[in-house]
Amino acid sequence: MKILETRVMRGPNNWSIRRHKLIVMRLDLEELEQQPTHKITGFYDRLKAALPSLQSHRCSESTEGGFFKRVMEGTWMGHVIEHIALEIQTLAGMDVGFGRTRSTSNEGVYNVVFAYMEEKVGIYAAKASVAIAQALVEGSPIDMETYLQDMREIREDERLGPSTGSIVDVARSRGIPYIRLNRHSLVQLGYGINQKRIQATMSSLTSSIAVEIACDKEETKNLLEKSAIPVAKGSVCYDMDDVDACIRRIGFPMVIKPVNGNHGRGATINIKTREEAELALEIAKKISRGVIVERFIVGDDYRLLVIDYKFIAAALRTPAAVTGDGKQTIQQLIDEVNKDPRRGFGHEKVLTAIKVDANTNGILASKNYTIDTILPEGEVLYLKTTANLSTGGTATDVTDQVHPYNVFMAERIARIVGLDICGIDVMTNDISVPLPETGGAILEVNAAPGFRMHIAPTNGLPRNVAEPVMDMLFPPGSTGHIPIVAITGTNGKTTTTRLTAHIAKTCGQKVGYTTTDGIYLQNRLVEKGDCTGPVSAEFVLKDPTIDFAVLECARGGIIRAGLGFTKADIGIVTNVAPDHLGLKDINTVEDLAKVKSVVVESVKKDGYAILNADDDLVYGMRHELDCKVALFSMDETNPRIMAHCAEGGMACIAENGYITICKGNWKIRVHKIVNVPLTFGGRALFMVQNILPSTLGMFLMGFKIEDIRVGLETFIPSPATTPGRMNQFDFGKFQVLIDYAHNTPGMEALGKYMARVDSVLKVGIITGVGDRRDEDIISLGAVSAQIFDELIVRQDRHLRGRTEDDIVNLLLVGIKSVDPNKPVKVILKEVEAIEYAITQATPGSYITICSDVVAEAVETVMRMREQIAKVTIRPEDIPNQMR
Repeated sequence: MKILETRVMRGPNNWSIRRHKLIVMRLDLEELEQQPTHKITGFYDRLKAALPSLQSHRCSESTEGGFFKRVMEGTWMGHVIEHIALEIQTLAGMDVGFGRTRSTSNEGVYNVVFAYMEEKVGIYAAKASVAIAQALVEGSPIDMETYLQDMREIREDERLGPSTGSIVDVARSRGIPYIRLNRHSLVQLGYGINQKRIQATMSSLTSSIAVEIACDKEETKNLLEKSAIPVAKGSVCYDMDDVDACIRRIGFPMVIKPVNGNHGRGATINIKTREEAELALEIAKKISRGVIVERFIVGDDYRLLVIDYKFIAAALRTPAAVTGDGKQTIQQLIDEVNKDPRRGFGHEKVLTAIKVDANTNGILASKNYTIDTILPEGEVLYLKTTANLSTGGTATDVTDQVHPYNVFMAERIARIVGLDICGIDVMTNDISVPLPETGGAILEVNAAPGFRMHIAPTNGLPRNVAEPVMDMLFPPGSTGHIPIVAITGTNGKTTTTRLTAHIAKTCGQKVGYTTTDGIYLQNRLVEKGDCTGPVSAEFVLKDPTIDFAVLECARGGIIRAGLGFTKADIGIVTNVAPDHLGLKDINTVEDLAKVKSVVVESVKKDGYAILNADDDLVYGMRHELDCKVALFSMDETNPRIMAHCAEGGMACIAENGYITICKGNWKIRVHKIVNVPLTFGGRALFMVQNILPSTLGMFLMGFKIEDIRVGLETFIPSPATTPGRMNQFDFGKFQVLIDYAHNTPGMEALGKYMARVDSVLKVGIITGVGDRRDEDIISLGAVSAQIFDELIVRQDRHLRGRTEDDIVNLLLVGIKSVDPNKPVKVILKEVEAIEYAITQATPGSYITICSDVVAEAVETVMRMREQIAKVTIRPEDIPNQMR
């Protein structure tokens, strides 16, 4: 078997609209295509022995054990690998269940699709599942535990921590979008100008001064002490001499911790001897140069959590510990505790497994114990100096036991320090009694406090502490969204995108949009290239300066990784025509329509899918939608439009020479078609198909008709506004047009415009695209021959898997099939082809350049026009000149 390709889906995709996290593995079974599972001796028994938990997989049988039944009866290895990939992730603590395996047009090649929780784990699972299946076929040994542990470690390295994850989970439940900004805990919630950020449990609202104060333990203690908050007595030390002075002043027991520590790092508690103090100083100085030495307050360790200056939760924390039985060693006791099913690796479960580390060894050494010491019966041995859950500690929820005075004190401390999300460590023997009465003290104030002890305590009620964080960041009524218009189709989507963005800008929006030539933020090009995929969409949505997004969504990006957003307000499909067929298992126009439909299937329930009623495949998409539907048509008598509007639906049509919006039985005439510059005075009627959905989309977004009209009037086709889309250049004696037409339907539309052009000679510069089928390239040549009087065949810089001769010859076949005597010249380099056409131009001719490297073509044409059309200003040309 051989993995040919692995793609990672990160958004709505052609495999699933709801399941965004999918691995798509293209797998060649090679010789195993001829060996379904029931023909492989012993395979079923080996699979069942290696992964008995596959018994729970129902498969198409819809009953437990259904998958094993399929294996026994005979199924293909791609199907088996799908189930192995799902199961090993589940066994490693990531419960995933969605999978699909589909054959392709290539014999023995399958698309194996399965869900993942962490991207790198999913990629690993793809490789591991193939390796496991191969070993099962061969009867080779399988070290399953190594695979599982590798995935656990990758997961812990890649996943969001439990605190950040809990906030993201609440955001997701509220429909607030999120984007992970780095591989750690920096996350954006919301889009564009409405975004907020979190990092762990700090937010974009958190005061940096407050964090600075909280990180300086001595400064925090001074502030609290001056505000009559009970704190532990002590001072900052830098060496053992300073510590000795503190020992003489405050005595034992004591605590030593870093000045700039957090989450208990480098802290040692209940120090009773100078030797222990010396070791604790060494540990703390690894974190910061200065350390805090303070009196150890006897009592229990509590954490109080304050969010948005309101008390939210409290937990009693206990360090990792074992209790002796007089028979087992300390290591054996630890192993016994770790058998608790609630304990796991890292943050995968409620509790973390206890590990013996330097901190543990230091404690053992201070008691003259080793890991092999048999602990006396009844003795409780604390294995860590702090009570953090991440080191194996436990937590008990005590939120309802906190005395009102202590609640008042906690909220006041948060205000004094200035932390909107604040963790307060309290030592007292009874949290239900006011702190001054118990002789307890505030030990520490923490920025970015961990939520795990509250959301999943060892004992007591879990508290949804992430909810108040979201309430603070996004008050009721705030969703964090900005309007998103998503546009797809075979032809016209770039022009529709640019026109839509222009109208929105005219209406006062700060627009970010993506196109085949780049990413634009507020009309400024910030990234060049084909930017129609999910990464580009996310680029726009991450930008904090924009409040409206218009996103061109091409076939390639959807197939490669899905959409770069979850839901759109408006989805537009301009048309679906044969193009890019035979690529990535998209072999028919129906396959292509399914890919394009992802855009409109991802529209919000109260949003609109705007569909082309003149296109059967686009119109047919309405059956799969869970949103409102609006239609557009260039035929005012289209029965689909008439039936839709009769039922109260919305539509936009070309009617009696107008761009007209139909609202039920009412008509709103927006503008005359001939007065919309994009139609070139009504000669480029195919542009109407781009204007209609754009106009309708902006109307449905709530913009006024008069503002939409101004947008249509001021969108002047040019290299600046519509690069490569009907860019016309006047050379005086002849005209030059640059257009992106690169497939048969696009060329046919261009041909209808050319039929309305009055010229003595029509010259076309055409090219074929290497990743199209033979019949597509031949068809393009044939259509071009019908449109132009003379042809120049040139070639793209990127051949996409073909040779220059191959593409040129296919175009010539198409051209000659229409007119064997058609004048054709082959000039492979585009710049040379353009220069030849312009320098040899006949007066009254019309030269059309079909280009996909638009910037280079435009630059060449403008350079040549500058050479030919010199501007000379004579004295008599100057108005109001003094004589």
